[in-house]
Amino acid sequence: MSSAATDRSSVVAVTGLEIEARIAAGPGVRTVAAGGDGHALVTALEREMARGATAIISFGIAGGLAAASAAGTWLVADAVVARGKRWPVDAGWAAALAARLPDAQRGDIAGADAIIAAAADKRALGDATGAIAVDTESHVVAEFASNHGVPFAVFRVIADPVGQALAPAATLGMRSDGTVNSRAVLGSVVRTPTQLPTLFRNAIAARVAFRALLRGRRLLGPGLGYPDLGQLLLDVP
Repeated sequence: MSSAATDRSSVVAVTGLEIEARIAAGPGVRTVAAGGDGHALVTALEREMARGATAIISFGIAGGLAAASAAGTWLVADAVVARGKRWPVDAGWAAALAARLPDAQRGDIAGADAIIAAAADKRALGDATGAIAVDTESHVVAEFASNHGVPFAVFRVIADPVGQALAPAATLGMRSDGTVNSRAVLGSVVRTPTQLPTLFRNAIAARVAFRALLRGRRLLGPGLGYPDLGQLLLDVP
């Protein structure tokens, strides 16, 4: 779990991986790398609220649930769905994100407590929810923000399209602080070397996704497109 060390009021960008947090960081933005741990994420968000955070965005890569979404596709959520609930995002912020990312797909994002690795499971989740992508942080962000009355948004990029399964090693590579667990990845490959072709495909798609994430981040600018950033910064003592 990580967060930039500043007490300024700002947008909090929630990611799974530490590399996503590094990409998200910038003026008006603090970051939290959740490492897939929902309980720790809630604790971190409580801390960020106490430090003056005024808005939250779920930021990073995601698994595709729609056939039209290739690796590297930008996504701007209309709402987050999980556990039979649907949380609409802040409409103004989503519109601002979409205006700065004109090629982004719009739709609902599904939240899951664990990585969805199998292509069949991703298709089933997409059919059941109508969502276009899935990640392991957005539903935690959505529920927390809704409960605390703060605006939230979601910007994600497809890393593994719906028809592409994740290799077992790819699901083991994230520590609780968002850093990559290279030893776990290597151990999985040693135990099951037949997964290497799938892992290579995953790595190529992930590289495309991270390049797209970086391009999108540059376009979003200070505050990750938060429309009230100017007033937010004026409020900083």
